[in-house]
Amino acid sequence: MRLSRFGEKMTNDTGICRLMDDLGEALAGPREMLMLGAGNPAHIPEVQKVFRGVMEDILSRPGEYERLISNYDGPEGNKEFLEELATLFRNEFGWNITGKNICLTNGSQLSFFMLFNMFAGDYADGSRRKVLLPLAPEYIGYADSGLTPDFFAAVKPEIHHLDEQTFKYMVDFEALEVTDEIGAICASRPTNPTGNVLTDGEITKLAALARQNGIPLILDNAYGTPFPDIIFSDARPYYDDNTIVCMSMSKIGLPVVRTGIIIAREEIARRVANMNAVLSLAPNGMGPALLGPLVRSGEVLRVSREMVKPFYRRKAFAAAAQLREALRDVDFHIHKPEGALFLWLWFRDLPITSHEFYERLRARGVLVLPGHYFFPGIDEPWRHKQECLRVTYAGPDDIVERGLAIIADEAKKAYAEAKSAVAVK
Repeated sequence: MRLSRFGEKMTNDTGICRLMDDLGEALAGPREMLMLGAGNPAHIPEVQKVFRGVMEDILSRPGEYERLISNYDGPEGNKEFLEELATLFRNEFGWNITGKNICLTNGSQLSFFMLFNMFAGDYADGSRRKVLLPLAPEYIGYADSGLTPDFFAAVKPEIHHLDEQTFKYMVDFEALEVTDEIGAICASRPTNPTGNVLTDGEITKLAALARQNGIPLILDNAYGTPFPDIIFSDARPYYDDNTIVCMSMSKIGLPVVRTGIIIAREEIARRVANMNAVLSLAPNGMGPALLGPLVRSGEVLRVSREMVKPFYRRKAFAAAAQLREALRDVDFHIHKPEGALFLWLWFRDLPITSHEFYERLRARGVLVLPGHYFFPGIDEPWRHKQECLRVTYAGPDDIVERGLAIIADEAKKAYAEAKSAVAVK
């Protein structure tokens, strides 16, 4: 079978394919797998009860369910919902936006595919531009979204050691260079995979760099404020007319509605709507139907602040404490948990690669993601890429605890084997 370049690129095995395949295996396979890999949000009973109530209200109103499943929205998404979102952001943050500044998509993964290829790739004048990731590691789902080769440029982070077992990545602004070949800057906040939250100062500097160079700053706010608000540190949300803020309904507990939210100046929002029309006619209406009443009433803020954030904070700190205790005798470091659903584990001088570590854990029924997938744009050899794992703590407590115990055991085995091999020589 002969495929186009597009066909070859989009159908090859990739990190994001591995992530979703692992998720399917864990949920549907005959063998018990401890799923500490994919980013599926937790089933939070209080949150699910809220959305069940919204759905029951829809079903109780004559004709409402039929309208929901039978009518297309416009390519920008449900207009009433867009205005309600704009009102929320104006009231909460003072952002000068209306519904015309917002466009929905069929999932934030599609949001980034459209935005990245809108601002990077081949230009009519024959030039080619890239997306600059100012701090790697970054989200695995970005890596294969570009339609042209050599699509990303990235910068290694500064590594700040906070104590013997905790570190934090910071943007290395001395190494950050915005050249004519850069079409956009993109950063996630909180960051998937590390749980890092870029400081307000870092965001302000990135926004200034983008404006100075006439390119947009794209902020991935899938885990941020005002919903789902999975941030454990102080961080002010940021928007200006040169910034594109991307949000999602997934992490508040609605991953299957596949609804992304793009907030940008009107021209950009309109162009994304045009792309929606070409690629999928219109965004689905289930997301706005389920979240809309909570946005309208402001209840989405309480749900995020009082149900979602505390749930994940407790689990993050418990998982980090378990790992620190279990791995205190090896050269182990954990990125400061500041948000999102993940812990980023760094085994300094790990004697095996992150992929070999992944395979050993998989053989013992634990699914994680090896760290080397999370460095798009950094192609040169860097041992750090092979020393890290991403684990999620979103699952049931017993599964997370058992999985972390196996991770710690396998890590200690790998170091011990290497030490024994050296002794034998």
